Amino acid sequence: MTPAAHGRSRAAGVLAEIRSLAAPLTGVPDLDRLVERCAGARFVAVGEASHGTHEYYRWRALLSRRLIEEHGFTWIGVEGDWPDCWRLNRWVRGQAEQDRDARGVLAGFGRWPRWMWANEEVAEFLDWLREENARRPEAEQVGFYGLDVYSLWDSLREIITWLEANAPEALPAALQAWQCFVPFHEDPHEYAWSTRIVPESCEADVVALLAEVRRRTLGRLEEDPAAFDVALNAMVATDAERYYRTMVRGDRQSWNVRDEHMADTAELLSRHHGPGAKGLVWEHNSHVGDARATDMFDAGLVNVGQLLRERHSAREVVLVGMAGWSGTVIAAESWGEAEEVVAVPEARSGSSEDLLHRALGEPAALVFGRDRSGAWLSGRFGHRAIGVVYHPWREAGNYVPTRMGERYDALLWFEGTSALRPLGHEPPPEEPELETEPSGF
Repeated sequence: MTPAAHGRSRAAGVLAEIRSLAAPLTGVPDLDRLVERCAGARFVAVGEASHGTHEYYRWRALLSRRLIEEHGFTWIGVEGDWPDCWRLNRWVRGQAEQDRDARGVLAGFGRWPRWMWANEEVAEFLDWLREENARRPEAEQVGFYGLDVYSLWDSLREIITWLEANAPEALPAALQAWQCFVPFHEDPHEYAWSTRIVPESCEADVVALLAEVRRRTLGRLEEDPAAFDVALNAMVATDAERYYRTMVRGDRQSWNVRDEHMADTAELLSRHHGPGAKGLVWEHNSHVGDARATDMFDAGLVNVGQLLRERHSAREVVLVGMAGWSGTVIAAESWGEAEEVVAVPEARSGSSEDLLHRALGEPAALVFGRDRSGAWLSGRFGHRAIGVVYHPWREAGNYVPTRMGERYDALLWFEGTSALRPLGHEPPPEEPELETEPSGF
């Protein structure tokens, strides 16, 4: 066989393999196979190939609704800040701000890019979740939480407020940590650069504060939601300080600090919701798909999907990715700028997206079985990842070399995608922020 004939034969085999895995995705019943695959898992992480695509958010919400209604999933952890999402958690449980609808509560999100969570798709899901919780006993209500690490100053404020009301004698530890950060005017750039110039940091103060909060909340976390909230804020403050200090050195290990924090928070949420609790993780494919199946592994990087798999058995963790051929997306041209509707070009030749388009030509749900030795599942193909900052003219850099069968357990595929629907126009950031790119590194 000539090399050209061999190439054609291999390509035909890849396309046939994709078709054998796929089922049409036109309505909620088409999720049946995937729901069955996820039903017994303890953690189901559902990714997205961008933070600005309507179809990814919509189908993630539809899958989540079925797992909540039919299989007892009781918590959702998202790629968002703990304090902002704690407000949403209280709202969906009927505990606060009940004079507002979901759009009103989401309007309180202050960190750029707001469109990641302050959008119509999330608002519609949260409206449904509040109604669903209203029908449930308190112990069975579904929580909504932020897994991310960015809210250093917001978390410190929440800790001080709680200590003032519950343990005023412990305030000195909190105020000492606060005073350490005061000279930096809530600017993570300024704090992080200061630790590079002068090797002194606030690390000891936030670690001491974490220990004090843990001592004060010991034995209260299960019965007192406010104590659980302050304990998580203390953990965020500690890891955020380390994250910024690591990042400014140009050390890519800051990625690991962040993903380890998100995985640890997911573990805490699972334990908090009791034995046998089942939860959903909503994040970008970059965090959900196992890093060991990509070139991230070669760079010494880990992610949430990898860590969950390493800590639990194969039956306890299901990783679901998403991908699309072309369409539109919400993104910005540079960090902190207003959002735009950007055209997503047709996928590059030879990428997994190109192969899926050629094999299927319509939306599909692909659920991977135990045997993942086929040419597509075990092969290494580019897989598109779109960040909150997106330059279509640099499309080659948006593809991550990926072994699909090792990265995910299932994939939702969309031929044409449309832009997410933000609740409002993106204003300039209220506070300085390093270019941490929630979907990239």
